[in-house]
Amino acid sequence: MTDTSSPRKPALGAEFTGRTGTVLERLNRLYPALIDLSLGRLETLLAKLGHPEQHLPPVIHVAGTNGKGSTCANLRAIGEAVGWRVHVMSSPHLVDVTERFRVAGKLVSEEELVSTLEEIEQVNGGEPITVFEVLTAAGFLLFSRHPAELAIIEVGLGGRFDATNVLARPAACAITAISMDHEAFLGSTLAAIAGEKAGIIKPDVPVVTGRQPQAVQNVLAIEADVKGAPLLMRDRDWELTRSADGLSLLYKDAKGALTLPLPALTGTHQDDNAGLAVATLRASGLTVPDSAWAGIAHTRWPARLQKLEGALAAQLPSGWELWLDGGHNPGAGEALVPVLEQWSDRPLHILVGMKQTKDASGFLAPLLAHATSVYAVAEPDQHLALPVEAIVEASHGRAQSGPDIATALANLSGREGKAARVLICGSLYLAGVVLKKDGWRAE
Repeated sequence: MTDTSSPRKPALGAEFTGRTGTVLERLNRLYPALIDLSLGRLETLLAKLGHPEQHLPPVIHVAGTNGKGSTCANLRAIGEAVGWRVHVMSSPHLVDVTERFRVAGKLVSEEELVSTLEEIEQVNGGEPITVFEVLTAAGFLLFSRHPAELAIIEVGLGGRFDATNVLARPAACAITAISMDHEAFLGSTLAAIAGEKAGIIKPDVPVVTGRQPQAVQNVLAIEADVKGAPLLMRDRDWELTRSADGLSLLYKDAKGALTLPLPALTGTHQDDNAGLAVATLRASGLTVPDSAWAGIAHTRWPARLQKLEGALAAQLPSGWELWLDGGHNPGAGEALVPVLEQWSDRPLHILVGMKQTKDASGFLAPLLAHATSVYAVAEPDQHLALPVEAIVEASHGRAQSGPDIATALANLSGREGKAARVLICGSLYLAGVVLKKDGWRAE
């Protein structure tokens, strides 16, 4: 994503490490003194690189507030079920920056990424640039050099001025659920935020969206009409329901009906993300055999209601479950509620840690009624962690100080009684720390 909101150079934080981090720290010194709210810097750089963004396979461009990563993961799973080589560019990463670039199905090696970044650094020649613009250029350069049948590009922040929006003509665009988040960057109303997300809509390029509030639907409809882009909305242009026995999804659009397996990703909100992936590929004009839609049953995407079974999970009593979710805004909190309702068969202990800029009260409000206990946590190496005291205050005193994951889990492990569930949530940055402690690595 492109940070277009502040003239102040951002700290890279602990999320960029190793040889890659060394190069990115040098590039971070080129952060512009003034932000011009345009894509000009990146367009200039891409021109010097030979316009790699113009030499990609068919692109699906994905924006939204919640569900972008899951939708991209479903798109990838379907594409790979066809037998395609699939590029994916996503953000942020959880443990290592190489997670942002899946090149023809495989994570980029650190060696190739460092070499690509150093090439971009040399070509840029010391001109003002942001790290996020450099990473976007790196993705385009990598993808242009490796054959593939599909490229999936996730918007970082917003859409209109996001670095990925230099893409002139994707095969299709997808807009996932839009809710309040990043208000300081995108606006203080749903309509304003939707207007920024709708910035990825291109003339004559189909744009597909899942369920949205009416205010969002209105904005998307107006923008699509202005741009002359076909707009396909859930419940109007495509439909998705669970079968009577709850064991499959029933999908329908103008091209016909499909019976799909349930998504591999946990939570009923993932039905929308899986259906959106199907609808977008069907709108793209790409040929997908009916057998490949079942790819949604094999989707993998970490920190989205992921059950942990590594070192951290081993600290809990036998029979307990440890889950992780990176949701961090009010919409994500609401999306968790149906899952927590299904988890009412046993006690639920929530460990929540958040980023400083997030609406902790809005995220926690729908969760508190379902929790047996709530612990506020902040890890020492968690980027821009919200202080534990602020989370306790946001919970209206319902939460107690963890104050960190290890201490909170130790306290829970000492409890007696029937088996319980533990959910760690509130931040993708926290999720990255947790996955690293649990021993997870991307494949």
